[in-house]
Amino acid sequence: MAGVERGAAVRLGAGVELEVHDGRIVLADGCSIGDGCRLVVRGATLEIGAGAQLGARCTLLAHAAIRVGAQAVLGDGVMAVDFDHDTTDPEIPIRRQGHRLGPVSIGPRARLGPGACVLRGITIGEDAVVGPRAVVTHDVPAGTRVEGVPARPR
Repeated sequence: MAGVERGAAVRLGAGVELEVHDGRIVLADGCSIGDGCRLVVRGATLEIGAGAQLGARCTLLAHAAIRVGAQAVLGDGVMAVDFDHDTTDPEIPIRRQGHRLGPVSIGPRARLGPGACVLRGITIGEDAVVGPRAVVTHDVPAGTRVEGVPARPR
């Protein structure tokens, strides 16, 4: 597929969707993408590191850049989005106001629980742990555990 770079021993589950619009998806050696995952790139780069694992039904939407580090584990249903809508003018429909972009970085060996959501501009450090269904709105330092909505250290 055009725009997809695939390393050795990459596992793609059933029903995985890879959409590339003026960008690229890089799947490093030994990474695993679970059943029903959706990886969408629009003018950006999405990188899944060596040995990283995405559980079933993960969604990664990249308009700037998303990087998942080596050996990171994303539980079922994790979502990472590197953009949101600009809402500065209440008189203009949201769809016509454009987007705000900010790259997302998930560090090596980080663990994200099922249903966790990572928003634009966030960096999750090496060996960090994000609890199930947490919404990450601020950077998570290396080795830190966060939980809740919004995610906070525990």
